[in-house]
This record gives sequence, C-alpha cells and structure tokens, in this order.
Amino acid sequence: MKLLDIVAHPHLEQSVINKAWMNRLQREPQITVHDLYGTYPNKIIDVAKEQQLLTEHDRIVFQFPMYWYSSPSLLKEWQDVVLTHGWAYGSNGTELRGKDFLLAISIGGSGNNYQAGGANQFSVSELVKPFQAMANLTGMRFLPIFQKTGVNLFSNKEVRQSADELAAYLKAEH
Repeated sequence: MKLLDIVAHPHLEQSVINKAWMNRLQREPQITVHDLYGTYPNKIIDVAKEQQLLTEHDRIVFQFPMYWYSSPSLLKEWQDVVLTHGWAYGSNGTELRGKDFLLAISIGGSGNNYQAGGANQFSVSELVKPFQAMANLTGMRFLPIFQKTGVNLFSNKEVRQSADELAAYLKAEH
C-alpha cells in the first residue's frame, strides 16, 4: 500500500511535533511526504501534479495542526482547486473512490477542552466533520483520526514516541 502524507503547516520550520512527524514518516519507503507550504510558498497550486499524486497512492493523509478548529488555510485552498467536479466527485468523478483517507492532527491544548462541557464545547471528531463529508463525497473511506492533544507540553521523548505511533498507525490495517 502506498501512502501520501500531505503536510499542511504554515510554519513547519518552527514546529516541533509536525516537523518530527514529517521527518519520521520520510524514513518509511511506502510513504510519500508532501509539504504543501514548502512546495507552494506562493500558494499557487499545480492541480495536475496534485491529482497525479493522489492517483498514485492508496491511502491519503492530511497532517496538520489544529488552527481555529480546522486546518491551516492552504489545505482548504488545496481542496477547493484539486478536488474538482468530474475528477474527484460527480457522476464522472471517480478518481478517489475506494482510497483510504485519514487525518493526523496535532493540538496544542488539552484534550479535556475538546469535549462536550469542555472549554471548546466540541470534540475533535465533531470539528472535523467537513473532512469526513469530503471523504464521503469523493468515495474515500474515512478512517479513525490520529490525534495528539496537549502537544505544546510534550517532552522530546513524547514527541519521538508520537512520531513512531503515527508511522505505525498510518501503515496499519483499519
């Protein structure tokens, strides 16, 4: 199985957790790591190149830090221009059907904040419903989210451990 990890972090060079995750995944031969902000610093996305990458892989991963209860903006722009009618969805849009899709999300705040009655009032699974709807529309199988909360307080050991856990999770059968 070939995996495509699409990393969307606008300040990856300053990141601890997402940079560690990306570096760890780059050591896996069956995983292609694709840094959106690094590839498109001018934010002009090569649609044909992105669609080709998607076609070549069996499992698609969106890796990002939680920003205002969603993903960083370039990932939304990527969805808007790459997942076109007639290619990704619609009566002739079948290119993604049958592929696996999952999210790998880092969250600085405590997990207790992301639940009913918590400071943010909503669970992570509720906040990412638009991604699940995208997977449904395109015919991809939405897999359980890989999420780590409280990452701003992770020790170096916890960062390394979470990177190993992500690598194992992405390669596992679901």
